Amino acid sequence: MSPGSWRPGAGEAADRPPRHHPAPSLRFGYGTNGLADLRLDDALALLADLGYDGVGLTLDHMHLDPLAPDLAARTQRLARRLDALGLDVTVETGARYVLDPRHKHGPSLLDPDPDDRARRVGLLIRAVQVAADLGAHAVHCFSGLLPEETDTDTAWKRLAEALAPVLDAAAVAGVPLAVEPEPGHLLATLADFHRLRRVLGDPENLGLTLDIGHCQCLEPLSPADCVRAAAPWLRHVQIEDMRRGIHEHLPLGDGEIDFPPVLAALAATGYQGLTVVELPRHSHAGPHFAEHSLPFLHRAAETASATPEGSTTA
Repeated sequence: MSPGSWRPGAGEAADRPPRHHPAPSLRFGYGTNGLADLRLDDALALLADLGYDGVGLTLDHMHLDPLAPDLAARTQRLARRLDALGLDVTVETGARYVLDPRHKHGPSLLDPDPDDRARRVGLLIRAVQVAADLGAHAVHCFSGLLPEETDTDTAWKRLAEALAPVLDAAAVAGVPLAVEPEPGHLLATLADFHRLRRVLGDPENLGLTLDIGHCQCLEPLSPADCVRAAAPWLRHVQIEDMRRGIHEHLPLGDGEIDFPPVLAALAATGYQGLTVVELPRHSHAGPHFAEHSLPFLHRAAETASATPEGSTTA
């Protein structure tokens, strides 16, 4: 066990208790953006010890800084560590200030300044390479907010043009790019994802990140129906609780989502990637929420496996 692991005797594959998988087709992870107060190695050891299948790795200054020197060497060391812990990984790019210390999620793919858009494109291409080196199942990204004094047609054109080289890099690397509909962004809904897909000519490696909370927040369909509708393009899943019309990531069980039908729908699609708990505003108690989220999901999965897919548990 290397120094800095979660606690003595925990973390290494040989020392972990057998994992309990109520629904074998579902694999659960936890996002490092909800463990920002932990060193990355400590966070990974914690998740392995708790029995998670993988991790949603947000590239940020505290967790595999994508802009610091020796990225390739650091990525190789991380790949070995993930392998030793038995953790799969997806790469997420939602760090708030990794490119701009003054503007959250800036610059974006929609910025009027082409040099600023190029900085975001460069980060995403780096993320694709990191994902390839880690054997990640997808790279996550999002559109960004519509800039002031920019019309929507111009913004969609910028988005498509900016994503083209990222999709090219992803195709070469063999890693799907999974765009996330984000409330308040240009690309906010499943309908918006399909608009992007059509604009780009439906590239094979353009996939979808489906955030279950976002479905509850603003989609016309139920979260379970969103899963079924998104199934052909589903490459990454984020999960948390949420309330209708309020974009606030809540611990599982604190919102309005009925989780067993969602997990039943996911299992029925044959989705093979990670379903990653995303609680970025709960890092102050990250270990607590990581510990409690996985049993919640296992209980919901057990209920799902006992409930015919498509029915409700209400």
